[in-house]
Amino acid sequence: METFIQQIINGLVLGSMYALVALGYTMVYGVLNLINFAHGDVLMVGAMAGLTILNLLNVYAPELPGYAKLAIAILGAIPVCMLVNVVIERVAYRRLRNAPRLAPLITAIGVSILLQTFAMMIWGRNPLPFPQLLSSDPILISGAVITQTQVLLLVLAAASMFGLVMLVEKTKMGRAMRAVAENPRVAGLMGVDSNRVIVATFAIGAALAAVAGVMWGANYASIQFAMGFVPGLKAFSAAVLGGIGNIYGAMIGGIVLGIIESLGAGYIGDLTGGFLGSNYQDIFAFVVLILVLTVRPSGIMGERVADRA
Repeated sequence: METFIQQIINGLVLGSMYALVALGYTMVYGVLNLINFAHGDVLMVGAMAGLTILNLLNVYAPELPGYAKLAIAILGAIPVCMLVNVVIERVAYRRLRNAPRLAPLITAIGVSILLQTFAMMIWGRNPLPFPQLLSSDPILISGAVITQTQVLLLVLAAASMFGLVMLVEKTKMGRAMRAVAENPRVAGLMGVDSNRVIVATFAIGAALAAVAGVMWGANYASIQFAMGFVPGLKAFSAAVLGGIGNIYGAMIGGIVLGIIESLGAGYIGDLTGGFLGSNYQDIFAFVVLILVLTVRPSGIMGERVADRA
């Protein structure tokens, strides 16, 4: 039972990070019908920017408590990621909105490679240690262990998801986003600036990826220039699992995928004496993606399909 609870906790932590990144995928797809495969590398940029800020804080303000440093790192990484994603939209995607779907897909892969190359040039190719700012003393829950960093990650993820839902459902920008997703041409006739809405969508998705990136580094204590590729693919799998284009689906898909990975790796590891667990963990996301595409392509929550005029 303790192993089960521990793997559920691990799955919630991992799934929360997947969900934050999956929301960026699903928001862009819902508004623009575009899969931004460079989004995983925006997570990497957030982690690298957060580490740079932390290194500066350790030099110029070493007396600050760990929570304050982590908060400043997150708040500093968010505008960096937002700027990167807005530039990506303006330079790489805007001219391809009406192009065949293969064109923006290839462009997204190219942007991903460019971001990784620039990150390697700026921060180097070797893994970088991410400072542990919070206490490593374990918190026991029914025999399972969770750290302060993981608790903070869960709280930030829940707050970010709640804030996004409130923005989409209760604000003028949220109504504009839903209108553009439903029918951009009619929304334009009603006075909605589609370009502004699309830029805001990319910026919001980047902010969520920045939070995930910094907390990924804080949780795993190591980052490197190619760290966003696999989490990005898994987050895309989570978005498809939940129903791409559906915000609630991205949240559910991320959590479900994280729990599936943790339970699978944990129990396979127990059965094989710990030898196969970590080796097989990465395959579960893609096995789930294949099964979902085969059995239920619309995902758990169903894909929202708008009639285009």
